[in-house]
Amino acid sequence: MYTIDWIDGAVVLVDQTRLPAEEVYLRLETVDALVEAIQRLRVRGAPAIGVAGALGVALAAKQFERAEERAQAVQTLALARPTAVNLARGVHRVAALLPSFDAVLAEALRVRDEEIASSKGMARLGADLVERLCGPNPTLLTHCNTGGLATVVDGTALAVVFELHRRGALGGVVASETRPLLQGARLTTWELRNRGIPHRLAVDSAGPFLMARGQVDAVILGADRICANGDVVNKIGSYAHALGARAAGIPFICVAPESTVDLGTASGADVEIEDRGSEEVAGTTAPAGTEAINPAFDVTPAELVTAVVTDKRTFSGRADGPSL
Repeated sequence: MYTIDWIDGAVVLVDQTRLPAEEVYLRLETVDALVEAIQRLRVRGAPAIGVAGALGVALAAKQFERAEERAQAVQTLALARPTAVNLARGVHRVAALLPSFDAVLAEALRVRDEEIASSKGMARLGADLVERLCGPNPTLLTHCNTGGLATVVDGTALAVVFELHRRGALGGVVASETRPLLQGARLTTWELRNRGIPHRLAVDSAGPFLMARGQVDAVILGADRICANGDVVNKIGSYAHALGARAAGIPFICVAPESTVDLGTASGADVEIEDRGSEEVAGTTAPAGTEAINPAFDVTPAELVTAVVTDKRTFSGRADGPSL
């Protein structure tokens, strides 16, 4: 099954909060239920929530008869999480075809299918680049989760890992656990294990040290938004890995579909960074009442990014600049 799909009049998705202990699929028939799933990270990853937003408009077209109700549902979907560009982009692309349910659903399924196709393009281009930059059998450090759970199938950065493994050209993977919700520990290791790929888990703060010791040959991760100047907005902790990679002299590679490239945003300074509140960080470990600062994402400046790989091209520097 796909990570997220439209089946018999509803959005069906794997509940990522239940992994790795249980593989549970949710059937969501209302916009409110889908918004809750997006905000609670039952579905997450920029491409996946872009598809979720697109399919959510189909739910709105099915659920509401009045134009005002549909418009409110579209706005709620688009704003469910503010940082990743794919969500609002998917919602507004499909909402342009309202009120026709058939047209909306057909376009939403096109969004899904485009993400499936883009995973294959990223896998091929990214694997070619890693082989060129790193030579045979590199060990790659990943951050957060960038596999099929973050897209529809295969993934972004993990799709590259899967392709290198298929080619017999991968040494292994170090998966950083990813604070505070442990997407790397819970989800990436689950996907790597299912594919039979050698891997080890590391705490986030160990990444730069492992790079300095020569235990990592490149960093490869995804993005929630790639700005016009080449800044990469991704899961919190990415910037630290980029600094570590620069100090160690190893490649820092971002892999994301063209749908994540946002030429309308000049730089990372213009992106609203979601703060998920204190409970996720301080909830069960700190004294009661402790306040936390909990940005879900950070910004890696373009000058620290060796290359960005999309499903169509590989570039360094400005997102509207020449391909490598």
